[in-house]
Order: sequence, then C-alpha cells, then structure tokens
Amino acid sequence: MKILSTLIVFFGSFQILQAQSKEDVKRIELLCGCFDVEFKYAETFAPDEEYEYHNRERINWAREIVIPIEKSNKKISLQHLLVMDDTVIIKHWREDWSYENPELLMYDGDYSWKKVKVEPAQYKKKWTQTVWEVSDAPRYQGVSEWVSTDGKTFWMNTTDAPLPRREYTKRKDYNVLKRRNLIYITPDGWVHEQDNQKVIRRNGVDTLLAEEKGMNTYKRVDDSKCLQGKLYWEKNKEYWSNVRNAWDKLLSAYPVINIKPQVDGKPLHEYLSEIEDQYASKQITLAETNQKIQETLQHFIADRKIELSNR
Repeated sequence: MKILSTLIVFFGSFQILQAQSKEDVKRIELLCGCFDVEFKYAETFAPDEEYEYHNRERINWAREIVIPIEKSNKKISLQHLLVMDDTVIIKHWREDWSYENPELLMYDGDYSWKKVKVEPAQYKKKWTQTVWEVSDAPRYQGVSEWVSTDGKTFWMNTTDAPLPRREYTKRKDYNVLKRRNLIYITPDGWVHEQDNQKVIRRNGVDTLLAEEKGMNTYKRVDDSKCLQGKLYWEKNKEYWSNVRNAWDKLLSAYPVINIKPQVDGKPLHEYLSEIEDQYASKQITLAETNQKIQETLQHFIADRKIELSNR
C-alpha cells in the first residue's frame, strides 16, 4: 500500500509538471506573430556627477515577425526577423526557451562565456531564455518561472550580457550590461521591459558606470503585413539551421568560449550573410556551404579574453 501511495504521488506530481510545461509553452507562443515594435531607451542615473549621458531618450520603430522554428513541451525556439519593406528582410535575434535546463552559458565580460552547472533548486519548474546574436552566436541566458497572478502573466530575470547592438560599435567605456529583463503579455502583444546597469568589470570587480531604462513594446498587427518575412524564412531556413548546428558543435567543445567581435574589420554576421547569398544563388554546394560556415565560426574563436581598452 505504501508503494502504491508513493507511485500515485509521483505520477500526480509528474502530470502537474507536464501540465505546467504545456501551459508555459502557450504563454511563450504568445510572443509569436507580426508586430509593430517601439524600442525605447534612456540612461537614467550615474554615480559620477560628471558622467556625460549618452542618451536621455532614444526611440526607434520597426516591424518584426517572430516565427516558431522548434516546439515541444521542453523547448521552443523563436526566430525574429525585421520586415523593412516588401523586398528587404533582415534576420534579427533568436531566443530559445528550454524547460528545467541544468547548465547555463554565462557571460563573464569581454566577449567571454563559461559553462556553469545549476543546482536543481535553481532550475526546477523554471524556463531558461537563451538570446542569440544575429549570427546565432551567444548573447545571454537567464532562468525564471513564468508567473500568472492578478490577471498578469510575466517572466523576470537578471543576468549579465555583452554590450547591446545599439552600442557595441560606439562605446568602450564599459564591458558588461547587467540586464534585468521583464517580459509580460498584454492584450495586444507583449512588452520587454528592462532595468539595465552598465558595468565596468575588472579582475572580478564590478564598478557601476550608469543605469538605463528600456521599454520594447510589441503591438500585434495582421500577419499579412509580415508575409515577406515568412517567405524569406521559408527560403533561407535550411541555411540558418546549418549555422545553428555548427554553433552547437562548437559550443559543446569548449567549457569557456571567447569570441572575437570582428575579424579583418567585419562582424561575424556579415560573413555569414555573404555565405547565405552564395548558397541561395547556388554558387556553392551544401557541403561547401557547411565547410565555409564551420571555418568562419572557427576564425572568430579567440584564444584568450579580449582586453577592455580606452578607459
């Protein structure tokens, strides 16, 4: 009887976890669709009274489609594409959501990431959001629960990340963005709210340079407005699947990975876009494409951490 009671409790708990996982997948799926997006940032505070604020308010707009490219009760992967017009589509960032992930790739500053084992209490019943660059290189990971309370549904986490795309080519006065990410669902879309700290990290010691507020608002519009984005992805999804596979093999081989921001004055995504065009126009075969992808990624792996300069 005792064994039977234990089994009943075990299977009951398992079913609850399965149901919770499925419910969370539905929440994550609400991030998909065609959206008009407002990106809004402002530096709000600096401990140094003589600090020169880089922006008091910066606003950009875009149309973006978020496409699910992999889905299960344990993982869902979403590809973001910018729809500039009927002819110009730009591959944007990607986010992977994985359930009860026991290992994280944590950002350590100066374009260096290290693998960290996570205690069960830190990942049980929780989802890891992994954000990837336009090139599918790593950016940051964070772990938290999806929560629904008082009519609100949200996910919140604080984690370290490299400089954002809007600043990494312009600034060298800090090397870690400590991101507090709050994602919450709204009646007409979703919002990515941020409270960020721009940090100088030297020899394991952090010094705050400035704080920043971010508000990225995704307002759902009719899917027809993103049709060209869907067509682009159907045409090019095989190529980017090969890029992701190459990254998976590379990341699995390194406990610590250091990535060069540029090679010969060009960022990684420009090299990968050139290979994409060659493959799409049938200038090179699939085998040649995969070889070029692997060689290009390897060129961007650094032997040591990149030193922060011009402080």
